[in-house]
Amino acid sequence: MIKIDKMKNEFKKHGGVLKTSELKDLGFSSRQINKLIEESVISRIKYGFYELIDYIPKEEVIIARLFPKAVIFLESAMMHYGYTDRIPPAWQIAVDRYSKTTQYDIDYPLIEPFYLEPKFLQVGIDKMKIEGVTVKIYDRDRTICDVLRYEKKLEKGVFTNDIKRYIKDPKKNVRKLFEYAEIFNIKNKVQTYIGAWL
Repeated sequence: MIKIDKMKNEFKKHGGVLKTSELKDLGFSSRQINKLIEESVISRIKYGFYELIDYIPKEEVIIARLFPKAVIFLESAMMHYGYTDRIPPAWQIAVDRYSKTTQYDIDYPLIEPFYLEPKFLQVGIDKMKIEGVTVKIYDRDRTICDVLRYEKKLEKGVFTNDIKRYIKDPKKNVRKLFEYAEIFNIKNKVQTYIGAWL
């Protein structure tokens, strides 16, 4: 029983998600792991990753644990900053365009990967701690650059709303916005949509 309690604490320390290797480090063999699944103590999220049945991890924590290099992106980031009221049907995440696509075939949480060039993946990453787990998200200024870059993917109302809310956001950093705009080659677009209001 002590071992089970220790395991539950370990799950909670990692936002409710553990890898096979972490369970094995706690002294659980493959057979014991399967028994825990049979007894509905844990369930498999995807190959090599498990969650505790009686502990509901936050979806962004599961994403960060399954895909530590992924970054919360576009509409999911907009929602985090309060730039949109629309909840996207799936978590939008930015991933390396050279990563193996099959790894993103999961039933839960629903994700929509965007495959980016590695040099763009690292621009403007912010980190937040949720339930002890580091979750990567693009900062608000990078997110607005993404809104401008993916304008055609967004509904017109959502797009306009984002821009308006960003302009009013006291936490925006205009210097950073223009730095990112330079990297993504969208300076004119930033000037057109946002420059006039700053």
